[in-house]
Amino acid sequence: MQKIILIGSGGSGKSTLARVLGSLLGIDVHHLDALIWKPNWTPATRHEQITTQSALIERESWVIDGNYGGTLDLRLHAADTIIFLDLPRSICSYRVLKRMLSYRGKTRPDMGPGCEERFDLKFLKWVWDYPKSQRPAILQRLHKLESEKDIIILRSRAEVRRFVANQLEANT
Repeated sequence: MQKIILIGSGGSGKSTLARVLGSLLGIDVHHLDALIWKPNWTPATRHEQITTQSALIERESWVIDGNYGGTLDLRLHAADTIIFLDLPRSICSYRVLKRMLSYRGKTRPDMGPGCEERFDLKFLKWVWDYPKSQRPAILQRLHKLESEKDIIILRSRAEVRRFVANQLEANT
């Protein structure tokens, strides 16, 4: 595992797991939210997103967390390991609500500067709808890549904990 992407619903734990893996493996971590969102929630242009991510994936090793479907293929094809956090919508929704309250008016560590956390009903609905609106297409894409990539699907908090414990054991 040298080029790792983490995908999954908002609130699934992508950023947290990315930080843990980066620390365990000694690999730089890049949060797409921090790269894509400029101050006041202004998105980078598609060209900027592609340019930034193209430069990142040329590096020898990296951990990148985030979905962003418009540039997902770029990361999928460059990665050697794809981790899909496929946690239940109830857990993801709870975590997103908790995050909105905990960081309200502040910028999260995995966000771009000037992007203060706010209550976002549209995002919460996206998280709730993720299992039906996004998950099937993601699983289909991963199925097409399973012969050439290491694909890890984690479906519960217990599976995530076991995965981290296994990585810790393998890297000590």
